[in-house]
Amino acid sequence: MSAALHPGRPVIAVFGATGAQGGGLVRALLRDPWRRFAVRALTRQPAARAARALAQAGAEVVAADLDRPGTLAAALEGAHGVFGVTDFWEHFSPERELQQAAQLAAAAARAGVRHLVWSTQEDTRGGAGPWAVPQMDAKGQADAFFRALPTTYLLASFYWDNFIHLGLHPQREPDGRLLWPLPLGEARLSGIAAEDIGGCVAALFVQGEAVVGERIGLAGEQLTGPQMALLLSRVLGEPVHYQAVAPEAFGRQPFPGAPEMARMFAYQQAQEAGYCAARAPELARALHPGLLGFAQWAQSRADVLRHLAGAPGAGA
Repeated sequence: MSAALHPGRPVIAVFGATGAQGGGLVRALLRDPWRRFAVRALTRQPAARAARALAQAGAEVVAADLDRPGTLAAALEGAHGVFGVTDFWEHFSPERELQQAAQLAAAAARAGVRHLVWSTQEDTRGGAGPWAVPQMDAKGQADAFFRALPTTYLLASFYWDNFIHLGLHPQREPDGRLLWPLPLGEARLSGIAAEDIGGCVAALFVQGEAVVGERIGLAGEQLTGPQMALLLSRVLGEPVHYQAVAPEAFGRQPFPGAPEMARMFAYQQAQEAGYCAARAPELARALHPGLLGFAQWAQSRADVLRHLAGAPGAGA
């Protein structure tokens, strides 16, 4: 791999390029009308359909695997910037995620990267003890690996897309009502459209040294369950009834990751003020003026949400 393939343009190497955060960043960088960066999409499966689509859009697609350190030197050769992200939900192992982050940081240091954006979360344990919210804690602990590097620490929010992909959408009751059970209590949910993360991160790479060392939180909007239900009612054209459920009950649901997600919701309820303060929507909108609010996101996915909810009367 050589920077000579991209004369005159600094290269941004993007881990997780076929995932939610990395994929959004690749697309945002490729849409840049000034073409300020060349894009290197890093993936374990460069022949996969999603990777081929990125190549057709103009990205350089390169094989890289954080579980195979030998693949990383060539993947980062000549890179000016790196976006680093790990995926707990692929394997449910915080220990493996921690090791992947260590490999990423070491490879970036060897490559002499000038700007690294690391997608992290809070360490809910305060840095000690057994994993409490494992999908957050390992990322927060891994921050230490990046302190000697020119790093911007990115704090993402709950993807509204999870309401679709994880089956957390409103459910049709036998009486025909749409009931939306969520483990939010009375707290606000800090949420964002997954694709918008890419637009925000692209802006961070443009800002460069000005944001090195900063912790940047991203949210499209911060709303309570009833507020989201009201907005979704308007989009779907029928009432959506919010129902607060206990995180413990949510965690007993029979889908992979339910217990871990329940712990995340419980943490966000307990630490609502600090968690939301770290993710001011105004900051994200300044980075990415096209940022969607919840109603805009729901409207863009209205057909899918209606299909998942079923027709009125279908459950009667």
